[in-house]
Amino acid sequence: MAKIDIVQIKKLREETGVAIIRIREILEEVGGDEKKALEILKKEGLEKASKSEGRETSEGKIFVYAHHTGKVVGIVELLCETDFVARNDLFETLGKDLSMQAASMGDENFEKQEFIRDSSKKVSDLIKEVIAKTGENIRLGRVERMGLGEK
Repeated sequence: MAKIDIVQIKKLREETGVAIIRIREILEEVGGDEKKALEILKKEGLEKASKSEGRETSEGKIFVYAHHTGKVVGIVELLCETDFVARNDLFETLGKDLSMQAASMGDENFEKQEFIRDSSKKVSDLIKEVIAKTGENIRLGRVERMGLGEK
């Protein structure tokens, strides 16, 4: 049996938000292979996210990003199940990132767009990751981009 390193566990915990005990179980199952463990944990997270899809999202926040020039803004309405998650750092970061995405890339096909900070992910992937970490349904509401002089 491979020795399970606490550094591995912490790294996987930060990436997935999964309970430490589950991370340890998976690492033991895959003989300490961090890459395989991450694949399994992400797959489990996506399955968990798909189970929460139908649940009502009556809480949330509106996030606004204004470009430093003051000529372009992105506005995103991000919805969740509880006020508790709406105040969560993961939710806050997601909202800020998505409003910057809207300002940069516009609102057309928003969830299918490649994420501006990591082109290996789509906007929809970011949302699913936060759903998996929080255990709550998170849904994108309205998305708007406004630029000075644009119609």
